[in-house]
Amino acid sequence: MADTPSRMLSVLSLLQTGRIISGEELAHRFGITARTVRRDIERLRELGYRIDAHKGPDGGYVLSAGTELPPLLLDGDQAVAVAVALRNAPAMGVDMEEAATRALATLRQMLPSRFRHRVDGLRFTGTPGRATIDPEVLETISNAVARRRIVVFDYRAGADEPTADPVRRSAEPHAVIAHQGLWCVVAWDLGRTDWRIYRLDRVSLRPPLGAPFTPREIPGGDASTFLAARFKGARPAGSGEISWPYIGHIEMALPLRQVLPWVEEGGAQALSEEASLLTLGSWSWSGLLAQVLRFDAPFRILGPPQLQDAADALALRLQQASGRQP
Repeated sequence: MADTPSRMLSVLSLLQTGRIISGEELAHRFGITARTVRRDIERLRELGYRIDAHKGPDGGYVLSAGTELPPLLLDGDQAVAVAVALRNAPAMGVDMEEAATRALATLRQMLPSRFRHRVDGLRFTGTPGRATIDPEVLETISNAVARRRIVVFDYRAGADEPTADPVRRSAEPHAVIAHQGLWCVVAWDLGRTDWRIYRLDRVSLRPPLGAPFTPREIPGGDASTFLAARFKGARPAGSGEISWPYIGHIEMALPLRQVLPWVEEGGAQALSEEASLLTLGSWSWSGLLAQVLRFDAPFRILGPPQLQDAADALALRLQQASGRQP
């Protein structure tokens, strides 16, 4: 059994999760009696923590929502978790590095020495995000996702896009996702009547939030699948599988056992003991041919005609690059 102050700290840590925890669960977890649990709860209440007690078979204790907490209490693991998150703030791509530094300094001053040395021992370098976003944009868009409210914003094109002036957009935001150093929102664009992915570092909000909307089914089943497919150049099919914009069929002069380990974006089946049928997908015909050439074996393109034309063009480029006549 832990000493009383340490045990009370652990009890408070559990109650802060927001779920109702029964007295029996607390007693079993800390190896104490139900009476001791009630005594610990009363002590926490005397310290200013508003703890509600719910009766019935699903009853128990929970920290009241909206409680103004007395001085912050964290156990060692919580302190380390918060410190890691704060030190890693630059890698999150949100413009709050200075605020995170101040928060970490405040946290350190409030911790007892036995926890402070663990926080001080954290030393690592995070990779900065590819783009920095305004915390207010992240907060507002996330709030709109949670409340299912339409957002209106101006969207700036990237350096590699032809349109330089911001474009006004009205969209139904469904999910905010961090992907490879970028913060994005997956949204249904009301003007284009189609799904779009918008980078939050290019968003300038036009408050306030708009009318409520009814959530739609995201292609591919969820926002993560949709985002991953779009970043690779594919579009999720309704079945949840990724459908590439360029798909080709190739007969490869290799047995299936030698082909399967290297088929990353597609499928393969045996045509014979010495030949396989490949169905490959990519973001371009040239990218698809690059996948085929990696096998370094004879092959035959079965279709479509666009892939055959791309192979002819590639063959000509290779001949010209070699400086030799066919």
